[in-house]
Amino acid sequence: MKIGFIGLGNMGAAMAANLLKAGHVVTAYNRSPDKATALAAQGARPAASVADACQGDVVVTMLANDDAVRAVTFGDDGILASLSEGAVHVSSSTVSTALAERLTEAHATAGQGFVAAPVFGRPEAAAAAKLFVVAAGAPATVEKVSPVFDAIGQRTFILGEDPQAANLVKISGNFLIASVIESLGEAMALVSKAGVDKQQYLELLTSTLFDAPVYRTYGGLLAREEFTPAGFAATLGLKDVKLALSAGEELQVPLPVASLLRDRFLTLLATGGAELDWSAVGALSAWEAGSDHPA
Repeated sequence: MKIGFIGLGNMGAAMAANLLKAGHVVTAYNRSPDKATALAAQGARPAASVADACQGDVVVTMLANDDAVRAVTFGDDGILASLSEGAVHVSSSTVSTALAERLTEAHATAGQGFVAAPVFGRPEAAAAAKLFVVAAGAPATVEKVSPVFDAIGQRTFILGEDPQAANLVKISGNFLIASVIESLGEAMALVSKAGVDKQQYLELLTSTLFDAPVYRTYGGLLAREEFTPAGFAATLGLKDVKLALSAGEELQVPLPVASLLRDRFLTLLATGGAELDWSAVGALSAWEAGSDHPA
């Protein structure tokens, strides 16, 4: 397939590289051109503009937030204006359900396809093509872009025809991960202050009660206090918790734990942790108990 790829951050660069490895023709655009140039060494064609990346069958966006996706989609010479009729925009960004709804309607009006396909997995999973893809959209359109998902992930979950459902599930999943990080951090602060080794404690937990990737991954980062470089920045963690709260307000679903997590992320950012991995929010409990601040 001829695929445009917009957004070459920690996740996007690895995803685009795997599309190349799978034999697709990739035209890559990033606001900072050096990242597209780096991908060119693997066979990608650097795009001079967003419009330049929209000349193929599919364009994939992997961007930080709603503002970034809106800018490349609705801006002058953006995706909406440049994508040909019948071509598909695949949004892998974690964005609001309101934006997903707007994108669905705008692309339909333009005669284009739209599929929401956010992913679960950190940069190391993206590099290994082991992401989990959560996709939703018109069945024929999802089928058309399935080779993209096969190239970047180990499994695709299709949630129906409404793209915003995929974004809601992604938001809910990130909320759950943040909840795990916070609770792990509190528990580790408790036992470590009493002299229990954090790594030994984690081994016990993941060998008995919580043998799951999220506990092994984030528990390991907390036990090692490994918060740089950020695989997923704390600012993005706050953004995703706020997306969960916004969705809860819209659907009239109280999310008291999400409210707590918003305040915990605000505390981390206010005390110098904006550039740390979002797992550092779990280290706040240890800091409040007398350990060194994670920043």
